[in-house]
Amino acid sequence: MPPADQNAKTFRTRIRCALSHWPLLIIGLLVVAAAGGTATLYFGQYRHDQQTNDAAAKAVISAATEGTVALLSYTPDKLESDLAGAKSHLTGDFLTYYGKFADQIVAPAAKQKAVNTQAAVKRAVISELRPETARVLVFLDQTTTSKDQPEPVQTASSVMVSMTKSHGNWLISAFDPI
Repeated sequence: MPPADQNAKTFRTRIRCALSHWPLLIIGLLVVAAAGGTATLYFGQYRHDQQTNDAAAKAVISAATEGTVALLSYTPDKLESDLAGAKSHLTGDFLTYYGKFADQIVAPAAKQKAVNTQAAVKRAVISELRPETARVLVFLDQTTTSKDQPEPVQTASSVMVSMTKSHGNWLISAFDPI
């Protein structure tokens, strides 16, 4: 066989060999694309749904309820521990604000006038829930007594409690009376 024929045969053999691998390459690319689509769906939709499912909603409501009660309940005889307990439910700028407010307004008034206030949450509902933030509408009753007003005074109110997830815990980042 002349060298030109040999080269042509070798070239045709190479082409046939290369074309025979195309189906495997296409199947491989389809598998990679399907895996990428599945990962995108999981991280874009399913995981987000799990972070905002019923269990997450219950955790947010529980944290908002406990934090609201801690924030609005204190007695003069254990004021420091009550305020410290309240601060443990807070985060961010609201923690800073509440710290100053508690030290400058709440603590002096509670000590001087023997203010005793207890909050009880009547109902709490999710207004907005995202994986890292939430808003909870809290309906509550607050009972207050003081040296000047020994008879309990009960007030009903509602508060929009903004929550932020910090290190796996839901903490109050804003507290807006409605």
